[in-house]
Amino acid sequence: MAQHEIQQELSVDQYTLGLVGPDQEWAGAVADGGTIRTHTPPACWGPMITPEFRGGHEVTRPVRVENAEVGDAIALKIRDVEVTSVATSTGSMAEREDAFGDDPFVDHRCPECGTEWPESVVEGTGEDAIRCAECGANASSFGFEYGYTVAFDDDRTVGLTVGEEGADDLANDAEGAMALPDNSRQHPILLYKPSEIPGTLGHLRPFIGNVGTTPPIEMPDSHNAGDFGQFLIGAEHDWGLEDEDELAERTDGHMDINAVREGAVLICPVKVDGGGVYVGDLHANQGDGELSLHTTDVSGRTEIEVEVIKDLDIDGPVLLPNEEDLPHISKPYTDEEIETGRRLADQYGVDEVRETGPIQVIGSGATINEATENAFDRAGTLLDMTEGEVRARCTFTGGVEVGRLPGVVQLDMLAPMDRLEARGLAEHVRSQYDL
Repeated sequence: MAQHEIQQELSVDQYTLGLVGPDQEWAGAVADGGTIRTHTPPACWGPMITPEFRGGHEVTRPVRVENAEVGDAIALKIRDVEVTSVATSTGSMAEREDAFGDDPFVDHRCPECGTEWPESVVEGTGEDAIRCAECGANASSFGFEYGYTVAFDDDRTVGLTVGEEGADDLANDAEGAMALPDNSRQHPILLYKPSEIPGTLGHLRPFIGNVGTTPPIEMPDSHNAGDFGQFLIGAEHDWGLEDEDELAERTDGHMDINAVREGAVLICPVKVDGGGVYVGDLHANQGDGELSLHTTDVSGRTEIEVEVIKDLDIDGPVLLPNEEDLPHISKPYTDEEIETGRRLADQYGVDEVRETGPIQVIGSGATINEATENAFDRAGTLLDMTEGEVRARCTFTGGVEVGRLPGVVQLDMLAPMDRLEARGLAEHVRSQYDL
């Protein structure tokens, strides 16, 4: 990749065609301590119905971070997330089996003329609107099994599902309503105009569904996780993997964890020199687990401050969410609770009440159980603990939360501060929670 001048602030307006990895062109370089700004198009549904894409998302080109080397980590401090779309469509998916090979997100082909990753054009609206530019056939790999269209208020605080008339109006201004950035190459999902559950009001709270660092192997951006990545093992397309060992090269950027929002700090592994930070897949809202496998994809702006943490050799992300997003059991102790703990220590002959701080270790795998085991392994390595100690601390001062079914979790723990000091994380934890 070409070298770029290091900038204190870098704005990114170029996107990949559904891939992440070392072969992707750099968007530029940002200083250690600098700021990345993005305006990203929706991910999931738009790229899913656009057969030119090699993956299910449209994320930014990677950004090189000054001083970031393999074996380090990068703290992504999410300063701002702003939704620019005024509406979106989403729901649960139905696959069109004649429009792909092994994987409907990856190896698209026209069901009529057989062209791989065919260029496409839009003709009208509805689920047959995406047409092969070569032969005119419906070339999209996906439709809705059950879908709905949501319109947002001006302040993006609530969304309301609309009926057939509203969905049709939005479909006829799909690109404008979704605020697609100039360099986006997807077809907007509003074209499909689904209209189930009209009149349902939902709370909005935007977050970033796919954000992190570049893996050392090329892979579809939507599959950079241990659950979606399973579809790559044994696949015959260009990004097929042989086994779980190859999938272990992932960086788990595709988390769909709704706590990865404004105010959070996401600490990501560096597996290629420069880190290769990328951003995409903003959602207007989502319940834990993303039970439809998809949610309210939107265009939006982000502002992220980056800081390199030297020699923090982690396998996957560590999240420091906003304090209000922590479960009660994992919140920092109040002064009154600490004083009560000290009285108990005096009563029972305990030398000290150990200082702790909240962290969430991200795990992913084929199932929730396998994702949790992955998080146990990562937490044990990070904090130099046996699995027994990890399980004990996460039972007494934490737990496991589901980011996405079938297999992304957040392993909550109040971690001993001396262990965090040893790994260079204590300063970030203290700053995040004002400890």
